[in-house]
Amino acid sequence: MSAPPTLPVTFRPTRTRVVLLTVGAALLAALTVIAVALPTLSPGERISFVLTGLLFFGVLLLLSRPKVVADAGGVTVVNLTTKRRLEWAEVLRVNLRPGDPWVYLDLADGTSLPAMGIQPGIARSQAIRDARTLRALAEEYGTGEPTA
Repeated sequence: MSAPPTLPVTFRPTRTRVVLLTVGAALLAALTVIAVALPTLSPGERISFVLTGLLFFGVLLLLSRPKVVADAGGVTVVNLTTKRRLEWAEVLRVNLRPGDPWVYLDLADGTSLPAMGIQPGIARSQAIRDARTLRALAEEYGTGEPTA
């Protein structure tokens, strides 16, 4: 296996993010055009079309938020609505099992933390590479046992 990357490094599902933001922008633009183009709509209806587009865009923006940032001090896991900072010693194992929607971090306190920033969705090979890289970093900087 190659040497771990230079820190800091950010892992995020880039293809998924591009798709979500593109669809969100297109949906917002389409609803705005409809609101402006339909002559029979009242001002309130026009505003509701645009606000609906903004709502959808906001949800898709939230779905594109996940990332995992690794630096010399530890890992920051940003999921949909939460952000958690972990020291390397807290991360015992990095798991991406077949069928998992994203990476799970086994923590020293006996719990697991989903790391949605590495997800196999539409870029499985990239997610596997990222999970292996994060695992190598956890083994190098943390106290976790090397995994086979």
